[in-house]
Amino acid sequence: MIKAKYLTKITEVNKLFIEDVISEGDIAIDATMGNGYDTKYLAEKVGNDGFVYSFDIQEEALKSTKKKLEKEDLLNRVSLILDGHENIENYVKDEVSLVLFNLGYLPRADHNVITKPDTTIKAIKSSLKLLKPHGVISIAIYTGHEGGMEEKNEVYKFVQSLDQNQFNVLESKFVNQINNPPQLILIEKKKEY
Repeated sequence: MIKAKYLTKITEVNKLFIEDVISEGDIAIDATMGNGYDTKYLAEKVGNDGFVYSFDIQEEALKSTKKKLEKEDLLNRVSLILDGHENIENYVKDEVSLVLFNLGYLPRADHNVITKPDTTIKAIKSSLKLLKPHGVISIAIYTGHEGGMEEKNEVYKFVQSLDQNQFNVLESKFVNQINNPPQLILIEKKKEY
């Protein structure tokens, strides 16, 4: 049953979709580490036998996330990578169950440092190659900042072009919220191709 509290934030709505996508022993990617909430969630889900690769270009994101993970004794199952998500393939060679993106900027940090359409599309393409069958890429898109709409449009253009024989693409969004509510895109790889 869906509880009302889960329909207040796109990140909570996302967990309703991905809860059963990732299991103990899986490998996952947090493509936009930010303050580490998704990295922590993924580390808990993959358990001792799984692993999480977490990316960000900002040193403060790594420090904040490392602190969170140490507090919960989860750091041993996570690699914190100070690099852009467009370089995922330089670090991850295994098939992954789930890749999370939260596009935009790091809350409570420099709002001029934002994700960009070209690097985001490159990261999504790399993630598609790494997905195992029935693996999912989740993309939360925030547009209330300069460059946000441009990135959203480029992501939508790209995902709409994906072959429906290979991928399912789902959109979820709030329709009655003001001030540029975020949208969620989920891409499921159907099978080996």
